[in-house]
Amino acid sequence: MKLVRLIANLGYGSRKQVAAMFREGRVTLADGEVLYADDAVAPADVRIDGEPLDPPPGLSLMLHKPTGYTCSTRDAGRLVYDLLPERYRLRSPLLSTVGRLDRDTSGLLLLTDDGGLLHRIISPRAQVAKVYEADLAEDLRGDEAALFASGTLLLESETTPLAPARLEVLAPRRARLTVFEGRYHQVRRMFAATGNHVVALHRAAVGGLALDDLEAGAWRALDAAAIARVFAAD
Repeated sequence: MKLVRLIANLGYGSRKQVAAMFREGRVTLADGEVLYADDAVAPADVRIDGEPLDPPPGLSLMLHKPTGYTCSTRDAGRLVYDLLPERYRLRSPLLSTVGRLDRDTSGLLLLTDDGGLLHRIISPRAQVAKVYEADLAEDLRGDEAALFASGTLLLESETTPLAPARLEVLAPRRARLTVFEGRYHQVRRMFAATGNHVVALHRAAVGGLALDDLEAGAWRALDAAAIARVFAAD
């Protein structure tokens, strides 16, 4: 792929704008040698204003989403893309969220421009575990674990029961819930079905990949080993 097209696809600007960057001498090798638009150079060797080029397509990353942010590229208000370099939302192929966390839910959010990987993670057949920690308005009544594990819970307005899920009681009004589906507002609706209300919700892990020490609002790129942990047996 031509350098101009590659750099434009990474969100640095239109092809016309990137061509201007070459003319201005802003695109160089690591040693400062100026590159020309028709040079054949490995992307890893390219520098723009002295900084390494962003990762090429095939980028996946994890983000510790704070509450108050929406998983969208165009909704009003604060977006998860506001937490990333501005050009990341302009990449082609698009850097998409893997599923969604609603505005009031914090925690681990995955993003990728690899469509095959995205569909592999969200496919019901993959049964990738999602681990949530929920703070509740009322004390747990005691039968939630059995109900959630039964595979018979039917959410309001749905015709297919939920797959079995695992509940761990952490405190009278706090629980850890592991689900293997991704239905709309699933965790909140599950507790609502028991007469309770989720007042705070946090996703702690996807598969075997956990947030660990990643602070709220921070992100990091994922290597092959980290992506493999998403599919690790729970």
